[in-house]
Amino acid sequence: MPVVGDLRVLLRLRDFRNLLAVRLLSQAADGVYQVALATYVVFSPEKQTSPAAIASAMAVLLLPYSVVGPFAGVLLDRWRRRQVFLYGNLLRAFLACITGMLIVAHVPDWLFYASALSVTAVNRFVLAGLSASLPHVVGPGQLVTANALSPTAGTLAAVAGGGLAFLVRILGSGSNALVVLLGAGLYLGGALVSLRLAIGLLGPDHPPGGDRPPIAEGVALTVRGMAEGLRHLASRREAARALTAMTMMRFCYGALFVMLLMLCRYSWSDNEAEGLALLGIAVGASGAGFFAAAVVTPWMAGRLGTLGWITACAGGAAVLVPALGLFFTPGPMLVAAFVLGMATQGAKISTDTEVQSQVDDDYRGRVFSVYDVLFNVAFVGAAAVAALVLPADGRSVVLLVCVSALYAATTVLLGRHRRVFHVKHRP
Repeated sequence: MPVVGDLRVLLRLRDFRNLLAVRLLSQAADGVYQVALATYVVFSPEKQTSPAAIASAMAVLLLPYSVVGPFAGVLLDRWRRRQVFLYGNLLRAFLACITGMLIVAHVPDWLFYASALSVTAVNRFVLAGLSASLPHVVGPGQLVTANALSPTAGTLAAVAGGGLAFLVRILGSGSNALVVLLGAGLYLGGALVSLRLAIGLLGPDHPPGGDRPPIAEGVALTVRGMAEGLRHLASRREAARALTAMTMMRFCYGALFVMLLMLCRYSWSDNEAEGLALLGIAVGASGAGFFAAAVVTPWMAGRLGTLGWITACAGGAAVLVPALGLFFTPGPMLVAAFVLGMATQGAKISTDTEVQSQVDDDYRGRVFSVYDVLFNVAFVGAAAVAALVLPADGRSVVLLVCVSALYAATTVLLGRHRRVFHVKHRP
C-alpha cells in the first residue's frame, strides 16, 4: 500500500521519529487525562453527578482549544518550539500531579476545575507547536504525507490513552488519582523524548529579538484576521453553509453525548464500574462510526457532492435519533452512537474539504481558526443546554425531539440551498 511505503520513508528520518514520539506520548497523555477528568465528574461514587457538572467538565476540556487556540501562534512564534515541548510537558506533568492530589483531598469543585483547566490550556500550545514543527523535520515533497499521518497517529494515541485510562480505573478500584498520575507519567515521557531534538532544530527561524510585533499587537492582528476570515467566508456561500451545518450537527452530537453519560451513570447500571464499562463501549461504538466515515465519505461525497453528503448525514440522523433513542435502552443507543459518530465525522470530513476547496489560500488559516472556535463552542454550548433540559436519569423525550428537529432543519436548509444553486447554474 502507498501509505505504508510513505510511512516507512518518513520513519527513516530520525528527527521525524523523535517529533512523532513526542506527539504520541503527549496525545496519549491527553487521552488519559481527559478520561480521568470525565470519570471523576461523572462516575465517582462520592459525587452526585448532574448535567451541570458534566457541562462544566466539557467547558474545561474544550474551551481552551477555542479561547487559547487562535492566539497560541502569537507566543509560539517567540519561543523555541523544542523548549515548548520540554517545558510544556514538564508543566503539565506537574499540574497533573497537583490535580491528582486535589482529587484525593476532596477539594471544592472549582479548585479541581481550575487545575484541570491549566493542564488543557497548555495542551493547545503543544499541539500547535507540533504542527508548526513538521516542515523542519521532513522535506517539502514529504510534507503532505507527514501532515496526514502525524495527526492521525496522534488521534489514535489519544484514543489508546483513553482506553488505557478506562482499564486502569476499572482494575485500580476506581481510583481517578491513579489515572491522573498515569497521565502525568506520559507527559513526563514526552518531555524526556523532546530532549533528543536539537534546541534550534524546530524553529522559529527568526533570530532571537528579531523584528516581531509586540504581543498586544499580535493579539489584535489575530482578532482582526479572524474577522477578515469571517467576511471572506460570507462571500463563499457553499463553504459557509457547510460550516453552519457542521456547527449545528456538532451541537446535536454534544447534547446527545451528555444524555448518554447520564444514562450510563444512572439508568443502565447499578454501580459506577458497570456504568463506566457501558460508556467505554458506547465511546468505542462512536469511534467505529468515525472510522466508517473515513472509509465511506470519499465514495459518498464523490457521488453526492460534499454538501449532498452532509445533507444525507443530517437527514439520516434526523430519522434515526428518535427511532433508536426513544427506547432509552443500551442496545438501540449503541447503534445510535455508531450512526451518529459516522454522520458527524462524515459531515466534518466533507466540511473540511468544502472549506479547503472554496476558501482562498490567503484566508484559509483564518477561516479554519473560526472553524475551530465554532466546532468546540458548539459542543460546550450543547452541554450547557442539556444541563437545563435533562433530568437526573438522562431520559428526556424533549431533548431527543429537539435534537431531531435541529437535524431535520439542517437537512431542509442544505437541500433548499442546493436546489437553488443548481437552478441558478443550470446550463
